[in-house]
Amino acid sequence: MNKHEIAAMLEEIGTLLELQGENPFKTRAYQGGARALEALEADEFTARMAAGTLGELKGFGEALVDKIGKLHATGRLEFYDKLRAQIPDGVIALLEVPGLGPKKIKALREQLGVESPEALAEVCRAGKVAGLAGFGEKTQAKLLEGLANRAAYAKRHRWWDARAVAAPIVTALRALSGVRRAEAAGSLRRNLETVGDLDFIVAAEAAEAAAITGWFCGQDGVKEVTARGDTKASVRFTSGLQADLRIVPEAQFAFALHHFTGSKDHNVALRQRALARGFSLSEWGLVPDAGEGTAKEKAEAGLSLRAENEAELFAHLGLAFIPPELREGLGEIEAAEAGGLPRLLEAGDLRGAFHNHTTESDGKNTLAEMAAAAEALGWDYLGIADHSKSSVQARGLDENRLAAQVAAIRALNAAGTYRTWVFAGVECDILPDGRLDYDDAAFAALGLDYVVVSVHSAFTQDEDEMTRRLVRAIEHPRATMLGHATGRILLRREGYKVNLARVIDAAIAHRVIIELNAHPSRLDLDWRHWRRAAEWGLLCSINPDAHDTGGLAHVEAGVRAARKGWLAAENVFNTRDLAGVRRWFSERR
Repeated sequence: MNKHEIAAMLEEIGTLLELQGENPFKTRAYQGGARALEALEADEFTARMAAGTLGELKGFGEALVDKIGKLHATGRLEFYDKLRAQIPDGVIALLEVPGLGPKKIKALREQLGVESPEALAEVCRAGKVAGLAGFGEKTQAKLLEGLANRAAYAKRHRWWDARAVAAPIVTALRALSGVRRAEAAGSLRRNLETVGDLDFIVAAEAAEAAAITGWFCGQDGVKEVTARGDTKASVRFTSGLQADLRIVPEAQFAFALHHFTGSKDHNVALRQRALARGFSLSEWGLVPDAGEGTAKEKAEAGLSLRAENEAELFAHLGLAFIPPELREGLGEIEAAEAGGLPRLLEAGDLRGAFHNHTTESDGKNTLAEMAAAAEALGWDYLGIADHSKSSVQARGLDENRLAAQVAAIRALNAAGTYRTWVFAGVECDILPDGRLDYDDAAFAALGLDYVVVSVHSAFTQDEDEMTRRLVRAIEHPRATMLGHATGRILLRREGYKVNLARVIDAAIAHRVIIELNAHPSRLDLDWRHWRRAAEWGLLCSINPDAHDTGGLAHVEAGVRAARKGWLAAENVFNTRDLAGVRRWFSERR
């Protein structure tokens, strides 16, 4: 195991011990060990593990060093295995319920015998939770809401996770004998933020179909084969994600790919356009509407217009090619007819990103490690925005620690160690009344390049309160960007109530950027708002909210969401070169 994997294991051990009611000193020892491990430079960790000197550092006792050594050498730890076996899966699942931590779960187990989300729902509906010390009616209502959301969300999966399953399947399908073409379709191809299931379209001869479906049903990770025919198959993976395979003749591939990509609204509108031109459009092809026989029969009789790809399909209907992410029935057909589709943002257009964390707050990599990772990605610049002092749970920086970090960033740039320039920022908490976490004198003394302002508390304020809070923060002269504008966590937590039209108006008026938080669990601001907001003049920054070096890659999810929101390069701040960013920051200060 590497140091990040070991740190995550230590964190989990701390949580499991807390669930068991172990004394806080022992629990904190593992959690503190995880933080100390993350704070080590990768090279120092490797060197100390080789030399056996990890125990010389503060925070690493003999027992902890022994466990780290075993994990590093073997990837296994008997202590963890035994500990995990003592705690039912249902209790672990309770950690997924918003508002529940180890202490409250322990209380529910001891006082009400709650061992699973289902049991929790039962005692909540019976009103038993409200009577427990430290809970109350409001907590009980929130737990019921969280349980309902958990049940609804269980049917969907984050785009990032679904893509990780789908990509190797597409690669493997293309490598199979007899496969001419293979693509993933459905909501994954349209880059929806969450995916219900996977769809794969394969072009192959009928004689090859049985072997292809056989491979599909027998691949690793398949828990259940739910259907299998000559040219179709459906499986369910251990994650609960379902996948459907359809094998079609190569002449039908473009039509099937378009049909199963969707969306329903887009397909209905395009079929109506085809009918107005005397054709019937379906997964089988584009055939004359007149005459006897089904669309399938007409296509099999050779009556379909030829389309080697989707671009030719759209051209038959007098349209420019419509990228899959725009196919939501939201005016894309009219724009394609009028030549009004934008040149959508590409991943290669980004030159860097600004909302990223280090070990100074709750990140897992040091400043130098983050800079090196950004350089490896070819970025021209990287912004560091660790948490401010009110985010105590994230080890937020007070004025002195932030000043030291700014100085370290300036020294790193001056040393010229990395080609990537590092900007000094902060993710500053927006306090419940809309004030920022540092006063004006502190901001003046710190000399930051930029400030990301974000909400991390008091999510239950009503819409008017939250809107006033965000607008007041945006109006502050030091505010540069608004971070994760609604606070949503996909498949876990709805965003707080806020009048986004007023927030967007304020951002435009005060030249404040609103980020598209590219973390796969956020993708906030939602793609549905960006087209209109960009037309009004709002500037977007795609930020990964990276808490480790690997998290920088999340910008890809943000780019895909931006494309879905009709954004072009000129709408996105971090497509500017280094000089352009410096100039913009200088004008804002």
